[in-house]
Amino acid sequence: MSNQKQSADVVVLGAGPAGYVCAIRLAQLGKKVTVIDRAEVGGVCLNRGCIPSKALIYAGTLYEKMAHSAEIGIEITGAKVNLPKLMQWKDSVVSKLTGGVAQLLKANGCAFVSGEAKLTGARELEVKTAQGTIAMTFNQLVLATGSRPAAIPGVEIDQKRVLDSTGALSLKEIPGSMLCIGGGYIGLELGTFYAKVGTKVTVVEAFPSLLGMVDQDLTRVVQRRLEKMGVKLMTQTSVKAVKAAKKGVEVTVNDGTKEQTLSFDTVLVTIGRTPNSQGLGLEKAGIKVDAKGFVPVDAQRRTNVPNIYAIGDIAGQPLLAHKGSKEGIVAAEAIAGKKTVYDVVAMPAVIFTDPEIATVGMSEAEARAAGLEVKVGVFPFAANGRALSVGEPDGLVKMIGDAKTGRLLGVHIVGAEASNLIAEAALALELGAMVEDLALTVHAHPTLPETLMEAAEATLGHAIHIYQRKPAGAGAAQVRV
Repeated sequence: MSNQKQSADVVVLGAGPAGYVCAIRLAQLGKKVTVIDRAEVGGVCLNRGCIPSKALIYAGTLYEKMAHSAEIGIEITGAKVNLPKLMQWKDSVVSKLTGGVAQLLKANGCAFVSGEAKLTGARELEVKTAQGTIAMTFNQLVLATGSRPAAIPGVEIDQKRVLDSTGALSLKEIPGSMLCIGGGYIGLELGTFYAKVGTKVTVVEAFPSLLGMVDQDLTRVVQRRLEKMGVKLMTQTSVKAVKAAKKGVEVTVNDGTKEQTLSFDTVLVTIGRTPNSQGLGLEKAGIKVDAKGFVPVDAQRRTNVPNIYAIGDIAGQPLLAHKGSKEGIVAAEAIAGKKTVYDVVAMPAVIFTDPEIATVGMSEAEARAAGLEVKVGVFPFAANGRALSVGEPDGLVKMIGDAKTGRLLGVHIVGAEASNLIAEAALALELGAMVEDLALTVHAHPTLPETLMEAAEATLGHAIHIYQRKPAGAGAAQVRV
C-alpha cells in the first residue's frame, strides 16, 4: 500500500446529484476540483434510487396497460414479465446516465478519486483507496455525502428476504407476496411496481394515513387505485417483530386492538432516510451537526466552518435530488466569490405512485395555519378531454390562492403526468404569479396542462368545464374560502 500527498483547490465529497453538479459548476468557474466518492459516480439517485426505480415503475405501468388494453379494443395475449431481463434493461439505463456524468466530470477537468474519505482537519483529509492512502489538502470543501435508508432496530436487512430500497431494485424473481413497512413515497412507489407485476402487496403504516405529508385530497385518489390493484392497506398499525422463517418472513403487527403474525415471501423496509454524516471526521474539522445528523448551513450553504459547505441530503430537508443540485450551484458560485444565495420560492416534489402526485408551494392547511384567507379551486381530470382520451380519468388539480391579493400560493396535482405538469406551477410561483395569470394564459387543446388553467378558473369562481353553483343572491360562482 502506497501513501500519496495531493492538493486541491476545492474538494467535493460525494458524486451524487448535489456533488457532481457542484463540481462541474466549480470547474466552469475556474476552480481546480477533486471529487471523492466511496462508490460510483451518480450517487444513490442515479444508481440505487430515482433513476432505477422510475425505470421499473415505467415498465410496471406498461405491463399493466397491456393487461387492460382489451378495454379499448387492443387484444394482447401472452404478455409476461421477464424480471432478469427487465433488471438488465434498468441497469443499462443507469449505466448510460452514470457514464455520461463521468464523462462530463472528465471533460470539465474534475479529478475523481474512488475511496473512503475522512476529515483530519478543516483543510485536510485522508482517502483510503484500493491503491493506498491519500493525504489531501484543500482550500474549500463541499460535503455532499447524501443519505441512506433508515433501519428498524432489531430488523436485519439481508437483501434477500428482508430488503431496503436498494435490494428491492435488484430482485431476481417476482415475489409472491411482499409487506412494505412504511406508507411513505418509497414504499408506495416500489410497492406499486411489484403489485403491477403480480406480487400480492400489503402496506403497513403506523400513522392514520398514507403519505402523511401530502394533502389528503390527493392521497385518497392514490389509495383508491391501490385498493383497486388489490393492495392491502393497514394504517395505524405498528410492526412489533420481523423474523425469518423456513419459507419467507413472519411479521408481527399490532393495530391497537389486536396483535397478529403474518407471513410474506419478502419484506421491504422503507421508513425514511438518514443523513450520511457519521464516520466523516466532521468533529476533527469542528463542523456542527444537529440532533438528527444533518449539517446546518447558511443561505450560501456554508457550515459553521467558513471554508466548508454542505449540500444535498446532508444539509437537511427536503431530501430531493433537484434540491441538492440547486444547492450545489449556489455553493459553487459562493466559493467562486459570486453574490448568490439559496432563495428558492418554489421547490416541487413528485411521488411516482399511480397516479402520480406532484406538489409545489403551500398546501391549503399550511396557508390557513399561516393566517391567510384563501381561495381553493379544484378541477378533476375526468373533465379534461386529453385525460379521457388516454384512459387516465383519475386525478385532480387543487390550486390555492390568496383571497386578498390574488397571488398563487400552491398547486397540488394527482393524476397522469403530474411530474411534468408541476413545472408550470413551479415557474408561476417562482415568478410571483397571480392565480389570474394562469387562468388568462392560453393552453393548447387537448392537453393535460389545461387542467392547470381550469383549476385557476375554478379558484376564481368561473370554471368552464365543471359546474360551480352560485350561492343564493350572489353574482359569482361558489368557491371555497
